[in-house]
Amino acid sequence: MNFELTEDQSAIQNMAAAFTSDHISPNAEKWDAEKYWPADVARMAGALGFGGIYVGEDMGGVGLRRVESVLIFEQLSMGCPSTAAMISIHNMASWMIDAFGDEAQRSKWMPSLASLETMASYCLTEPEAGSDAAALKMSAVRDGDSYILNGNKAFISGGGTSDIYVVMARTSNDGARGISCFVVEKGTDGLSYGAQERKMGWHSQPTAALNFDDCRIPAENLIGCEGDGFKIAMKGLDGGRLNIAACSLGGAQRALNEAIQYTKERKQFGKAIADFQATQFTLADMATELEAARLMLYSAAYKVSSDTHDASTAAAMAKRFTTDIGFKVVDQALQLHGGYGYLQDYPIERLLRDLRVHQILEGTNEIMRVIIARALLKD
Repeated sequence: MNFELTEDQSAIQNMAAAFTSDHISPNAEKWDAEKYWPADVARMAGALGFGGIYVGEDMGGVGLRRVESVLIFEQLSMGCPSTAAMISIHNMASWMIDAFGDEAQRSKWMPSLASLETMASYCLTEPEAGSDAAALKMSAVRDGDSYILNGNKAFISGGGTSDIYVVMARTSNDGARGISCFVVEKGTDGLSYGAQERKMGWHSQPTAALNFDDCRIPAENLIGCEGDGFKIAMKGLDGGRLNIAACSLGGAQRALNEAIQYTKERKQFGKAIADFQATQFTLADMATELEAARLMLYSAAYKVSSDTHDASTAAAMAKRFTTDIGFKVVDQALQLHGGYGYLQDYPIERLLRDLRVHQILEGTNEIMRVIIARALLKD
């Protein structure tokens, strides 16, 4: 058991950190204020391989494992968790096509997705099917050499701007086994978008509902076989949970770094507030809990890559723990900043707004507890 990063992993981590320092951190405040998706910076990330992190090299990806992925997203999110999370979702959706698509599908879509010349979104949630994802109602009916899609998807990151939508729709009424996976391209007749959602955070990425009204797509856009959709969705979410946890970890680490610097400089009662033991204890607990989350996350990433028997449980544990701890640490960092932490002049309030949703998406943390409990109690 080796807890040290390999030379290659350290190089990947350093590359992601340098990219964040040069291209994300200096612009994150502006992107948040203007609600602007930095497509040009995303393409630059794609040139480094960040658009196809665990996509096969034969399709333009870099073929890394999940540990390297969380290292990358931890660093990207130190600059902007919102932007990092959008790239994470793109990787999850792209991986589904790469892992479960046939050669024709992979050749058609993967090279441009891996380079981030085109962007992918993941479409599972519906207005009446959130945590109970298997209850989704969107239909896909076979009609000759086509499928006709009808229904709605909610809270879609990249809604209205992405080029590719990986969509879960119902092809039969057989519960989870009746769900299938499709690719729908932007501009397809019958596909429309709702207004951009007015969100607490994640301002640098677009979010909108998708509406499918007799949306006809080629039958060859079915990924895998009919009935494979729920399995594909859950496999994708194992990796997505790791990445969103990494985004919480990086955002919280940035908040801790800011708090350490601020408490050294801020003086009250004649000395730096970092000299007060209450401050020191708070910082110590923040650092300890983040390190515990980091170790859990890296371990879960190894298990998902290795497809161990407990990989899904480990991913759920890491997602639950890391996103809860991440938000807690940012909240503590804001408290240490006092009134200044509440101002947009400092990055803390933006980090707080961005990290809050991580406890909800990719499966709420309550659903993570359900997954963990089921594993504990099964025969």
